[in-house]
Amino acid sequence: MPLVILLFALFASLFTLSKTALDFSEPFFLIGSRMTIAGILLLGHQFFFNRKSFKIKGAHILPLVILGLVSIYITNIAEIWGIQYMSSAKACLIYSLSPFIAALFAYWFLKERLTSKKWLGLCIGFVGLTPILFTQTSSAELVKDLFFFSRAEMALMIAVFSSVYGWILLKKIINEYRYTPIMANGISMLIGGVLALFHSYLSGENWAPFPILNGKYAAFIECTLWMTLISNVVCYNLYGYLLKRFSATFMSLAGLVTPLFASLFGWYFLNEVITWHFFASMVLFSIGLAIFYQEELSTNFATDIKSSNVDVSA
Repeated sequence: MPLVILLFALFASLFTLSKTALDFSEPFFLIGSRMTIAGILLLGHQFFFNRKSFKIKGAHILPLVILGLVSIYITNIAEIWGIQYMSSAKACLIYSLSPFIAALFAYWFLKERLTSKKWLGLCIGFVGLTPILFTQTSSAELVKDLFFFSRAEMALMIAVFSSVYGWILLKKIINEYRYTPIMANGISMLIGGVLALFHSYLSGENWAPFPILNGKYAAFIECTLWMTLISNVVCYNLYGYLLKRFSATFMSLAGLVTPLFASLFGWYFLNEVITWHFFASMVLFSIGLAIFYQEELSTNFATDIKSSNVDVSA
């Protein structure tokens, strides 16, 4: 559990870095360059330090290409385009649907079923985020905003669906196809990064010679390297490691703690005000996550016992 909390605390820190990096670069180029660099670094690490696992079976090429297309390219391009045209409240609400989408996908693709206690924890965690919504806008504006659905919201919904499906596919590739998280993520990031660079060029970003604003190459490189280290090298691979132990639905639910950490970091580093909404959300969300986590441990323990009995009888 501490690793799960650490993971999403690191993800939350990326909000500040991303906002800073966009002062120096066009958005699509930022995604493409970061993902391409990360893919090369991860595959290089795999080649030099674990060469026996540096191989791809022909039957696995298509799933790996789909992983790069969906998890890296579509998710990031749709997200960065959509989020700039909507309120923070609606973006938060759309992201909070990810555990329910994960539960649906996990049922379809991984045959994972949720117990009644897991559903209870999931619902409490979802309700726990609602106080945060009211810190972004007034009640009247929030209600009006929720019933208006634009192309930006559609783009963010596509990003959320793609992200969840990407983690489900990554879990399958790691657990069933026996790829290391570094190998699987390296391939997907390289594929997604190259596609994002093509998207940057075709979308009209200013390649003269690169879409870096006001010639701030040093600042861009510094931000990009920090984001690559935290997000692509640490977070993505830690997420892949944790998917070996926890269900995709639990990880998606735990991911909802990210806006809470973002609020906390805003208070600590930027002197932003924290209201009672933050503490209400933290308490409710913690209760929901604790219920789901305890049931997750019980389910995993029962599965381990069942597997041990099968091994003994065999």
